[in-house]
Amino acid sequence: MTQTDGRALVEVGELVAGYRSGALSPVEATRAALDAIERYDEQVNAFVLVDAEGALAAAKESEARWHSGEPLGPGDGVPTSIKDALWTKGWPTLRGSTMIDEAGPWNEDAPAVARLRETGAVIVGKTTTPEYSWKGVTDSHKYGATGNPWDPSKTSGGSSGGSATAVALGMGAWSVGTDGGGSVRIPAAFTGTVALKPTYGLIPLYPPSAFGTLSHAGPMTRTVRDAAALLDIITGFDARDWSSMPTPATSFLDGIDDGVAGLRIAFSSDLGFVDNDPEVEELVRTAVGVLAAAGAEVTEIDPGFTDPIDAFNVLWWSGAAKVLEAHTVDDRVDPGLRRVAALGSAYSASDFLDATATRMELGLLMGRFHRKYDVLLTPTLPITAFPVGQDVPDGSESPDWTSWTPYTYPFNLTQQPALSVPCGFTKSGLPVGLQIVGARHADALTLRVGRAYEAATDWHQRKPTLEAR
Repeated sequence: MTQTDGRALVEVGELVAGYRSGALSPVEATRAALDAIERYDEQVNAFVLVDAEGALAAAKESEARWHSGEPLGPGDGVPTSIKDALWTKGWPTLRGSTMIDEAGPWNEDAPAVARLRETGAVIVGKTTTPEYSWKGVTDSHKYGATGNPWDPSKTSGGSSGGSATAVALGMGAWSVGTDGGGSVRIPAAFTGTVALKPTYGLIPLYPPSAFGTLSHAGPMTRTVRDAAALLDIITGFDARDWSSMPTPATSFLDGIDDGVAGLRIAFSSDLGFVDNDPEVEELVRTAVGVLAAAGAEVTEIDPGFTDPIDAFNVLWWSGAAKVLEAHTVDDRVDPGLRRVAALGSAYSASDFLDATATRMELGLLMGRFHRKYDVLLTPTLPITAFPVGQDVPDGSESPDWTSWTPYTYPFNLTQQPALSVPCGFTKSGLPVGLQIVGARHADALTLRVGRAYEAATDWHQRKPTLEAR
């Protein structure tokens, strides 16, 4: 087996320190990322677009800035990828769909992409997504399926599966994904990486999602510290997003190493309605014990809500109907997307408002819950990665991706920050994720808890190995 190139797997903090001292260069880091793409992407299909020439040119400009002591910001020279759901000036954003005209024009960056360019990030390319990011795995008629870096015959998860796989294999130091029902956290759990769905509005979005206020953008990284550093860059008020929050006044790295001593942590192994794979259950319980040993006051308790899947599906399927409304739909469109869009088009305004009321009740319940508990811990997913090219695991009684993601979509309904960190591997070598959910606007505290767990373990240091082809 050939391990991924160590230069491509250096943490961002180490990269930037190396740039500053002259021990590393943005050109070297970018070449390492491009080498990893060339070496492994044929097996996993993480990228839909790679601009090696443009990336190396940007890296050389960054190198000159570091040599002159005038970097543009903390991301200057960092090899970066962007999920192909976010606009990129000069590059098409096709969202895994055959329905979008590649000709564009593509003359505007999404807010997160604009912030990255302003800080000098080296954007190497765009990563795979299912059609319009509609489901929890990553495959499409247009681009095919994305495999898992630990076993390419398994799914990477989705819908930000390309970004998670790219990060895990060193095809760039970090990536920006989107999350409407778990889409950064699901692939993070399946690939042994880190991802944060922040409080809604913290990272502005433009153009707005057809799935409305369920959809967030989020950092996808190898470590919690890197997630905080990337969050610093891609947050900030943007007038194009009517729900954009004010630019944070402090860094998300401030206090990130303060630990968990005295924090009130709730742990729910199943939210009261989920059945977990036994290995997932064991690894998550062990992870909770790590935080208790670090001084947290851990209470095992369910938040007290029933599965909100019906309300979520009304909102999500309605969004799917909206996606297809303006297009001529043929057999090149994902059949699952067509199926749920048909369901969504049959909902009434009353159905939508009833689902919104359920959402508001859940938000109220969790707001009260967090008066007593600083964060809530759950598994990120009840299962590990299943065969690639399937929407659901073998033996599933439901065709819907929401049937196997019960820990993620509730917190899109409530708009709370939710972080997935790797917490171990099954006997078959597949990663498992721990989810840390904070109160709305408690993103820094959520990251702090994740960092405390990360600092006490070494799961984030495990790297996948693939035979180069």
